[in-house]
Amino acid sequence: MIKGLLFDLDGVIVDTAKYHYYAWKQIADELSIEFTLQDNERLKGVSRARSFQIILELGGRTMSEAEQEEYCEKKNQIYLDYINKMTEDEILPGVKPFLTDAKNKGYRIALGSASQNAQSILTLTNLKDYFDVIVDGKTVSAAKPNPEVFIKGANELGLKNEECIVFEDSVSGIEAAHHANMLAVGIGAEKDLPMADMHLDGFCLVTIEKIIGELK
Repeated sequence: MIKGLLFDLDGVIVDTAKYHYYAWKQIADELSIEFTLQDNERLKGVSRARSFQIILELGGRTMSEAEQEEYCEKKNQIYLDYINKMTEDEILPGVKPFLTDAKNKGYRIALGSASQNAQSILTLTNLKDYFDVIVDGKTVSAAKPNPEVFIKGANELGLKNEECIVFEDSVSGIEAAHHANMLAVGIGAEKDLPMADMHLDGFCLVTIEKIIGELK
């Protein structure tokens, strides 16, 4: 029986994925590395450090660990400049009604995100109170597809893994959910997330009962 819902943040709850791209694009341009929106798909659900390593690989570049850390911090500052201006307008369509309905029906809700800025984003968008548990990049050490973030989320909700559904927009996130023995709903096109157990374009006019019914 499904009792818990675990959500990724970027691209699922709020529209912050574009800001990650803008920030990484600025870093890539500074290093004269071509970085496209298609390249950015490889960074979804991936840690900041690994994301920068992928960009370096795209450019055939190497760099010391200390230098990589400096660029990762610079990227984060650029990203923070964007998200510090966020408002409720950044919440994706249908998310608030879906969360409200699920919470009113007694489902336990957790955030499971690689973002180290999750708390700030939820505060700025007035979403924090919807979540019973927040697990983010500051509280886990392993990046998706490692299932640590979702296993920790289920544990903190007081639920078994198999009692939870994960909502994700990245391949690594879907893989992490399956590694944790959880059902995974892909937010996006089936061709981009072929491993997901079902797919949604978004949360408009969707109920948790409809999702559970389709997953059975």
